[in-house]
Amino acid sequence: MIERQLSMNLSNYAGLYDAIIPKDHLLREINELVDFTFIYDELKDKYCHDNGRNAVHPIGMFKYLLLKTIYNLSDTDLVERARVDMSFKYFLEMAPEEEVIDSSLLTHFRRKRLGDENLLELLLGKTVEIAVEKDIIQSKAIIVDATHTKSKYNQLTPQEILRNRSKKVRKEIYSIDESMKEKFPKKPQSDTIEDELAYTQELVDVIEAEPVLQEYPKVKEPLNLLKETMDDDVNFLQHSEDPDARVAHKSADSSFFGYKTHLAMSEERIITAATVTTGEKNDGKQLQTLIEKSEETGMSIDTIIGDAAYSDKDNIRYAIKNELDLVAKLNPNVSHGSRDKDDAFEFNKDAGMYVCPAGHMATRKARVGKKGQNKNQTQTYYFDVEKCKRCPLQEGCYKPGAKSKTYSVSIKSEEHQKQREFQESEKFKEKAKERYKIEAKNSELKHRHGYEVSSSSGLDGMYLQGAMAIFTVNLKRILKLIE
Repeated sequence: MIERQLSMNLSNYAGLYDAIIPKDHLLREINELVDFTFIYDELKDKYCHDNGRNAVHPIGMFKYLLLKTIYNLSDTDLVERARVDMSFKYFLEMAPEEEVIDSSLLTHFRRKRLGDENLLELLLGKTVEIAVEKDIIQSKAIIVDATHTKSKYNQLTPQEILRNRSKKVRKEIYSIDESMKEKFPKKPQSDTIEDELAYTQELVDVIEAEPVLQEYPKVKEPLNLLKETMDDDVNFLQHSEDPDARVAHKSADSSFFGYKTHLAMSEERIITAATVTTGEKNDGKQLQTLIEKSEETGMSIDTIIGDAAYSDKDNIRYAIKNELDLVAKLNPNVSHGSRDKDDAFEFNKDAGMYVCPAGHMATRKARVGKKGQNKNQTQTYYFDVEKCKRCPLQEGCYKPGAKSKTYSVSIKSEEHQKQREFQESEKFKEKAKERYKIEAKNSELKHRHGYEVSSSSGLDGMYLQGAMAIFTVNLKRILKLIE
């Protein structure tokens, strides 16, 4: 029965854990902080309980994935480290002499057991619940922002991915034994994937013929990643692109291909809500969802802190209706008066330009009206008319034969007078200083826990990656605050 597999096996060597693993070790602290039975309760219906071969317990499998996120390891290196690292075995509730799983089971677990977007809410809710129980969250403000995650697919060609990863392997080997240069195969002269794969396989064969080199951790890990790329990523890239990733603009002249994770975080730096979307989605449109999800976790909110992307008309109305202070500076390009198509054209705050319903960004903008008379001024955005001529959404938007396509918004609106007055208050200015905290949290997600690039394709993969990364940073923050 799967229920009986969680407890640590009786072992004559179990006492080693107390002798080896310090009381303040991160993994020991997480084990003591979190009751992971909620994972079993969530996943038990996805297992057969009365026949077939015994499965690895879902809590154990989940903990493997948590270790992978905490230490940013490949599946292969995760299992290898679990084989020899006593802190990993302790965290996994294994006996010291117990054998680890095959790394292929992690892929199966991700696809068959965790293929559920509700996991993000489940893990987030659990950490906020712990934070509330420990009396850590005392503020009534949330800080909101969106962080970009580039798709692992189509950022580079398959050849470029292989070259970069094989280069990293060679560099580490040269730092140990520069004479290996003479043994390595010659780099391909052509730019075909077939030749690059053939070269990479020859390179791997040469390295694997040198068992001493493979024992160095700094060689083993990039080598395993290179082999994993050959077996998985490159083969996928030859046949398909990431189906859900989208091109979005980070500024007027830069873009990325991937996803966005929209975050809400308490002033104590505990993430209280998150939504994962494709990259082109507007930040401000997620605000109401983030507020409601934060409240569902039990948090009481009276203030929202964000950048200008969150100061659009709908959000101001929502804040007034729900008696919330919206600490988000008004942007004259967003905070305009009436619009004929309120939901059709979206403002991209990073680029400072509007994007049409077809996804095309304005090429330039100009202010119209007399200077000093803001009430009558408008901001006019100009689009590439050649794209409009071929656009499938041109009906009702572009008049055939027209030599230009523009979109204008008024700069000042009476509806924003109260928000302008609040923007000048001391409370607004003090609370606005807290926004830097979420920038630091985004950096932690990206640079310490692999959130800069997606680990798989599709929104389902991003839900899982986001759930594990946010669960990890929240646990670490809770432990730090407890200390």
